[in-house]
Amino acid sequence: MIRDSFSGHGGSEVIFLEEIPLSWQGLLEAMPDGAAIMDHHGIMHNVNDVLSRMTGYTREELVGQHVQILVPPRLSDVEGEARREYLDDPANRIIWNDRELYVLRKDGTEIPIDFAMSPITADGKLWAMGSIRDNRAQRRAERARVEAEQHFRLAFEDNMAPMVLTDRQNCAFAVNSAFLNLIGRTREEIIGSDSKLFTYPDDNGMSEGSHEQMLAGEIDHVRYVKRYLHKDGRMIIAEVSKTPARDDAGNILYFIISERDITEERNLTEQLSHQALHDPMTGLANRALFEDRLTQAKARVERQGGNCALFLIDLDDFKSVNDTHGHLVGDDLLVQVAHRLIGASRSSDTLCRFGGDEFLCLAEGIAGEEEMELIAARLLEVISHPTEIGRLTIEQRASLGAVMWGDHCADDLDVVHDADVALYEAKRLGKGRYVVYESGMHQWVVAENSLANQLRSALGDNELSMHYQPIVQLSTGRVVGMEALMRWRHPERGWVPPDVFIALAEQSDLIMDFGEFALHEAISTATSWKSPGSSVIEPYVTVNMSARQFHDPELVALIERELAECELPGDRLIIEITESAALFEISDTLNMIERLRNLGVGVALDDFGTGFSSLAYLARLNPIIIKIDQSFVRSSNESLHDDRLLETIVSLGNNLGMTVLAEGIETTDQLKRLQDYSCTLGQGFLFSPAVPSSETVKLIARTFKV
Repeated sequence: MIRDSFSGHGGSEVIFLEEIPLSWQGLLEAMPDGAAIMDHHGIMHNVNDVLSRMTGYTREELVGQHVQILVPPRLSDVEGEARREYLDDPANRIIWNDRELYVLRKDGTEIPIDFAMSPITADGKLWAMGSIRDNRAQRRAERARVEAEQHFRLAFEDNMAPMVLTDRQNCAFAVNSAFLNLIGRTREEIIGSDSKLFTYPDDNGMSEGSHEQMLAGEIDHVRYVKRYLHKDGRMIIAEVSKTPARDDAGNILYFIISERDITEERNLTEQLSHQALHDPMTGLANRALFEDRLTQAKARVERQGGNCALFLIDLDDFKSVNDTHGHLVGDDLLVQVAHRLIGASRSSDTLCRFGGDEFLCLAEGIAGEEEMELIAARLLEVISHPTEIGRLTIEQRASLGAVMWGDHCADDLDVVHDADVALYEAKRLGKGRYVVYESGMHQWVVAENSLANQLRSALGDNELSMHYQPIVQLSTGRVVGMEALMRWRHPERGWVPPDVFIALAEQSDLIMDFGEFALHEAISTATSWKSPGSSVIEPYVTVNMSARQFHDPELVALIERELAECELPGDRLIIEITESAALFEISDTLNMIERLRNLGVGVALDDFGTGFSSLAYLARLNPIIIKIDQSFVRSSNESLHDDRLLETIVSLGNNLGMTVLAEGIETTDQLKRLQDYSCTLGQGFLFSPAVPSSETVKLIARTFKV
């Protein structure tokens, strides 16, 4: 071996290995990693081609240089540490593959490496062989592993969805925080056990079959809904998705279970389903649910025999409750009625709020008509009990129509219609009672429907006309006005009572056409009325309006147009409305009255005393006339109490500056009492019934004896 000496690193003598045994040289070049032969000062005496290519230096540029040339400055201490370990124990091999080490290339870039230093002996001298392995691929793999772990943490531990990893025996070996929060358990309670601890008892074992199928390779995924018991006792409903994790050979390693808490979703679904099928106010079945139950009941009767009964209940005069006390009180009453019906019916019965103040009760398994009547009486009896709402005590009655059918009935039997027919008969007989449907009842219903259909053509066929009843000043006997009253002369039936055909008209839009007809005829007729003497005010005409007519937004425009066409002053027209019509949407009523006053048109409050209006409402409405209902006038002869009541009503109107008009005066005694009480106006058969328009002029010219 030839040795040359020169002053090298740190001034030490450096020995170059110009020749080394072929076996060592071959070994150096055969190494897959970069390698260098160094002395104990760190001077490189030989390098292989791998190191040259790795670092970008030639062999000549590296040989004779200190190994620090390949070390990033920030890692210079690490290189010194390696040499110190080597010098402390030259026979010790150093392997650093767990540190962040880098080799500095000629172009200034760095390559991540693993480093090893091994002692070798050549020519009786101890050297060190440093090997540098490019571990970029390893680093990439490590980064990929770390990223995979981070992804796993995001997908598992940090996932908002509850997740569990179970082994082949279905025991949990990993759970995330979301699952622990879902069931209110600790990790220690879950790991190593199956789910029986926190599964709702009825759901234990429900997923065992699918688990065995996955182990057998029959299915590769399963989804099901399961109930858990939270530690605080709450029931949790979860949607579970279970998938096996497999190795490269396809063998199942473990199971990945992902869950979704659907408790609120299920509760909301049930709530929406309940709302879709139940009345929101009373909680009873609505029409859709009832029709389904009725269809099922009919099918069961046809299939199994037996009897069913249907009860249609309608609260009598319920509108007056809303008009008098407001809709909140009315709603509260409906709720209490529903609760009473629930208490009076069987658990197998179906109760329905049919609409407004109507209820249906479907009872299956009825022994016969006697039991049906007992049920009907019980339903009406519980409703009739006084109802306390705040400080109010309301005594509410109801009418009921009942129908029973058995297995002999046709599937398309319209039992609701039959019950409605029976209810109508109960109302006609005086309310507060029940009527059982009989087949003959259809005949008069058909007749009623026929009359309603004929009423539609009555206006066009000139069968309707207006008659007029005089309104008399009780102090002078002079006619000061006329009330316009509609009459229908049927070509076959003759005169049809107004309470019959007006009620039919109010059930449809005919009432609007009739109202327009009445206004036109009354205003047109009033233009022909002249009072005797130029100093006397000409008579006015009063026209009755239903609630629908009075609250029609087009009413004022219609009246204004009719007055203009007939050239009748507005102060010769008075619109009559009932208390209930006035109190319906009171703000709209006040607005309508004000608009009519702007035209000069007055408003009279009809049937005063029969409703429940308060003095406060009366003062706000401030009608120019209040009409005392004829029931007060006629009963004044019967008792001192009724007499005082009549006197009070007249006095009230006079004190409020309103003109008081008494209806239904038929006797001179009634007239005398009204005069004694200072009642201003009156009308009734004592003076004249309603007459056709052709007789009104002659009637106005009369002065009645008072």
